[in-house]
Amino acid sequence: MAARGNRFLGRVIACSGSRATIAATAENGETTMSELWSVGRLISISVGSNRVVALVNSMRTDDQAWAENADNIIHIEVELLGEVYVSPEGEERFSAGISRFPYLGAIAHRIRSADLARVYDSGRMDSCVIGTLTQDETIDATIHVPSMLSKHFAIVGTTGVGKSTAVALLLRKALAADPKLRVLILDPHNEFAAAFPTEAVVIDTDTLDLPFWLMRLDEFAEVVFRGRPPVAEELDILRDVIPEAKRAFKGGGENALMRRPTEKSSITADTPVPYRIADVLALIDERIGRLEGRTEKPSLRSLKVRITAAINDPRYGFMFSSNTITDTILDTIGRIFRVPGDGRPLTTFQLGGIPSEVVNSVASVLCRMAFEIGLWSNGGVHMLVVCEEAHRYVPADPSLGFVPTRQAIARIAKEGRKYGVSLGIITQRPGELDPTILSQCSTVFAMRLSNEHDQEIIRSAIPNSSISTTSFISSIGNGEAIAFGEAVAVPMRMRFNRVKENELPKASGFSMKLSDDTPATVDLRTIVARMRSISTPEISAFQPEPPPAPSGPPTIAEPSRSAPTPPLMAPSRPEIFRHDLLPQGDPPSHPQQGRFNQIRSQLLNEDMPTRTVEDRPLHRPAPSVETDPPPIRPGSLRESLLKKPLGSIIRK
Repeated sequence: MAARGNRFLGRVIACSGSRATIAATAENGETTMSELWSVGRLISISVGSNRVVALVNSMRTDDQAWAENADNIIHIEVELLGEVYVSPEGEERFSAGISRFPYLGAIAHRIRSADLARVYDSGRMDSCVIGTLTQDETIDATIHVPSMLSKHFAIVGTTGVGKSTAVALLLRKALAADPKLRVLILDPHNEFAAAFPTEAVVIDTDTLDLPFWLMRLDEFAEVVFRGRPPVAEELDILRDVIPEAKRAFKGGGENALMRRPTEKSSITADTPVPYRIADVLALIDERIGRLEGRTEKPSLRSLKVRITAAINDPRYGFMFSSNTITDTILDTIGRIFRVPGDGRPLTTFQLGGIPSEVVNSVASVLCRMAFEIGLWSNGGVHMLVVCEEAHRYVPADPSLGFVPTRQAIARIAKEGRKYGVSLGIITQRPGELDPTILSQCSTVFAMRLSNEHDQEIIRSAIPNSSISTTSFISSIGNGEAIAFGEAVAVPMRMRFNRVKENELPKASGFSMKLSDDTPATVDLRTIVARMRSISTPEISAFQPEPPPAPSGPPTIAEPSRSAPTPPLMAPSRPEIFRHDLLPQGDPPSHPQQGRFNQIRSQLLNEDMPTRTVEDRPLHRPAPSVETDPPPIRPGSLRESLLKKPLGSIIRK
């Protein structure tokens, strides 16, 4: 053994293409030198003028025991990562490849600090510091932000290890490195607003105006059918009537019956053109009123009920409010995607208050529009979409999740780098995430993972020469991560820098510590009112203006329920629908109501042929609650139906 204090540790006794075994001796049972052999540390092996860098992944004694006052032979398994060599210019550089492998008897050293800095130096001028190395806290951990953004990144880790804090830190570095960058955070826990008090615009259900007409047909169907699979017949009806409603809004609302079958139009159910829900309901009522097509009338009525229920649901006010009637696509895109930005390039889109059955549909719209903005801006805007809890939107099971959302995120993952659109994936269950999406993230920050299946997913994503890097991923501390991929030179174990207290992500309205502002009691009525969504959406814009009052004395007239449904009005009229077709008005008469009244009248007249007005008592004594049973009214509809043969009341 060499003299104490030098860098000599041991010698190589076995070597393969990617691994080596080193033998060392701990004299007299002392652990002074053996403390340097810890899992996760880097060492160097001298091979001529080069130094091979290796990572310790396991160690053991020769006889599986430790002698206190005798020499202990230690065997250390290491993984070869690369080498430090002298370039033709005379500079020492690090390369991930190995030109000369260690020979038997080669000396293993404690790695130099200068070599450690060379190993983790990306060699790029525009790198930024995000933390320090776990092995040596005096050396900065750096990443190359353009490489991280151009080929996407992912942060995985179990709950409570600091994923959100790491995201906030990385986003600040990304915004500082790219002034064109616009960031959209899909925030299901409403926690990132506190992390960016001056850089972000917060959008929640109270400040959100996401027009329903921005949705494609499958996204709108997700809203109408409340997250359940759509009925094929009703979906076909929507595919037909929505383009007609869009033409009506643009002023081309002539009757669909008058349009020539050969006429072609560029407006489809997926075109982001405004239209009115009232026009859709009017077109559905027009189809119900036709004599032909009896088989599709149940589907028409069912679809109308679904649409009416959706627009009357106060939770959907953000998409069916009065502000969504006009063509506000410029304001909507500019506000959500921060174009031009006005000094706030980041948007935290809080999904916590959005109904769970339409969250996928909203996420699909946002991801799809983010890609299209990057596509059609010709590089003028760089978009970064950060998906918190990404396994909700792109699960590993193809039968789960919402297909349009999966397609929108997959399109960013596969094609986004060509148009300046980046994707950030944050999840605590990488095993439940679509492996195709995860494989597109070329930079991964793996924090502590306790699930074995999740660890296997990360091991499969790390290059083969660094598999042992994740052998201790289940035991690293909070705030630590193993970074690997395009943004770093070699896989490194690092610790993120601490974030200021006022820039930490935290759930909206939640704090672990009590403060002076924390109320001692809560108002239960307020909680119940929020649960019931008492504030109803403003849908007055769906209704036409009431006609001017006549100059004479006011009269009250009952609207006729038997009047036939008129066809759509001419395009010159300002409104093409009637008040009684709107969801907030009186419910329209059921088409079968007349038939029901006819049968009722017929049955009652047949059972009471001799009963006249004179025979009916003017006053009926009230029954006694205690003694008299409730009287059975003679000639009631129930009694008549029981006496009548069933075949006589069924329509032939």
